[in-house]
Amino acid sequence: MNFRPRQKEEPEINLIPFIDVLLVVLIFLMLSTTYSKFTELQLKLPVADTEAQRDYPREVLVSVSSEGAYTVNKTPVAGRSVDIVAAALSEGAKAGKDSVVIIHADASARHQDVITVMEAARRAGLSQITFATQSTAHARGN
Repeated sequence: MNFRPRQKEEPEINLIPFIDVLLVVLIFLMLSTTYSKFTELQLKLPVADTEAQRDYPREVLVSVSSEGAYTVNKTPVAGRSVDIVAAALSEGAKAGKDSVVIIHADASARHQDVITVMEAARRAGLSQITFATQSTAHARGN
């Protein structure tokens, strides 16, 4: 029988794997965190930086004013219903179904007025729709 006191080994804490795990978690959190600023809705549309304006030979220009009035190819539309705007779009589409509808909506125009133009284009069979914007530099000048 050996009754000699044994030397107790001090437990050793290896910190290297712990640091590795913490770094992986830190990197994951940094990559998955969104840095968007959540404030109340502050929308300033339409402003966009475009590299070059494309020239559409078969374009139908539709303007929407802040009061909800429409013009198709600089001709005023007498009415605000979808059917009236669709008829005006059909007349203004010289290239037929290949025409491109370019919507020039005022920044303070109602969303419903723009949706009315999009629905009218769909009813007229015009599937190519784009929105006109002004550059940021031009928007600052006004």
